[in-house]
Amino acid sequence: MTRLHLVRHGPTHAKTMVGWSDLPADLSDTAAVARLHDHLPPESLVISSDLSRAIDTASAIQGARARLPHHPDLREINFGTWELRGFKDIEADDPELAFAYWDNPGDVRPPEGESWNEVRARVDAVVDALIAQHTGQDLVVVAHFGVILTQVQRALDVTAQEAFSHKIDNLSVTELTHHGDGWSVGRINHLP
Repeated sequence: MTRLHLVRHGPTHAKTMVGWSDLPADLSDTAAVARLHDHLPPESLVISSDLSRAIDTASAIQGARARLPHHPDLREINFGTWELRGFKDIEADDPELAFAYWDNPGDVRPPEGESWNEVRARVDAVVDALIAQHTGQDLVVVAHFGVILTQVQRALDVTAQEAFSHKIDNLSVTELTHHGDGWSVGRINHLP
C-alpha cells in the first residue's frame, strides 16, 4: 500500500493559462504553509515538479522529510501557444477549439501543446515509477492542478470531464492510496 499526498503549489496570482511557464509561488501565507506541513506524514518522501512554484512549495513544507529529485514529467499541462494568455483571448481566436478542449478533454490539444490524454500518460508513468520504487511509503507530490486531476481521474476511474468537476485549491492536499490491485480515494482538495 502506497499513499499519495498530492499537494498543489502555492498561488501564482496569474489570471492566464499557466502551464510550463516558471512563475513563482506566493508562499506569504505562512500559517497555511505551516498547517500543510503539520498535516503531512512526518516520515513521507517529498517530490515536486521541476517548476519553481512547486519546488519552492515543496521546500516550504519539507521540514525533516527526505527529498527526491524534482521531476519534469510532474509539470502542469503544456498549453502551447495558449500559455500566459487569458481565456477570453483564447476563445476569441478559436472558440470551437477552446470549447472542445475544456468540454471534451481527451485528444484535443492547444496549438503546440498537449492533449489531456498526453498529460495523463506522462503523469501516470511517473506515478507508477514512484510507486514501484517506494512501495509501502507515503509520498508527498507537490505539483499542479492538471497533474492532480489526472490522478483523481485514474483513482476514481471516471472520465476527464468528471475529473474536471473537482476543485483543486492552492496548498490543498488530495489523498489517494494505491493498494497494488487498485486505488482508494481519501479527501480531495483538503485544506488543512
